[in-house]
Amino acid sequence: MGNIFKFKQFEVNQSGCAMKINTDGVLLGAIVEQPGARQILDIGTGTGVIAMMLAQRFPAAQVEAVEIDELAAVAAEANFRDSAFAANCRVTHSDFASYASGKCFDLVVSNPPYFVNDLKNPELRKGIARHTDSDFFESMLLRVAGLLHKSGSFWYILPVKQAENLIGIAATHALFPTKVIHLHSDESKPEFRWVVCLEFSEQVTAHQNFYIYQQEGVYTAAYKALLKDFFLAF
Repeated sequence: MGNIFKFKQFEVNQSGCAMKINTDGVLLGAIVEQPGARQILDIGTGTGVIAMMLAQRFPAAQVEAVEIDELAAVAAEANFRDSAFAANCRVTHSDFASYASGKCFDLVVSNPPYFVNDLKNPELRKGIARHTDSDFFESMLLRVAGLLHKSGSFWYILPVKQAENLIGIAATHALFPTKVIHLHSDESKPEFRWVVCLEFSEQVTAHQNFYIYQQEGVYTAAYKALLKDFFLAF
């Protein structure tokens, strides 16, 4: 893929980032909804790609990004500075558990680490980006609940088991799933990720299936429509 990933309205230099741009991140950046969002928070921004996608989609919003890895935070800051969204995006190098902004956010998003108590990657920085301990999600939800506006929403993408686990934790913070999008490679494959929307309102959860491929090597119309404002190929 190389170090430079070109989108229609911005470029992402991935040099120095342990975790590169992936399908999970771009799907989350394109799928999330929060009409009229003015204050947005991206937890674990990495390259900054989700933050810039949201800045493109919500031009009136200010996008705050938090990143624990110093080199990734530096890369994200450079990507923001070199983009058309320099005035709208800001990154803070911090552990999210100690992050304090003084703001109340309309929309919070995260493509978090998900190998809970799994074998740690021998490459330490990639390990931090991909792995987490069992209390990480509890800590994250506690901070999200404190930063999220009462009418706001928190969106995340995780493998099914971890996504379900996070829903259970969220309920203890009065956050409930209003939407779950079940991601499949194609119609013949089981779901491999959930995109979940949590809000401070208990209601019937809306479920939706989303398929990336129509057949091998051929994207679905839904996938192309979702990413047409971002990917040069569509």
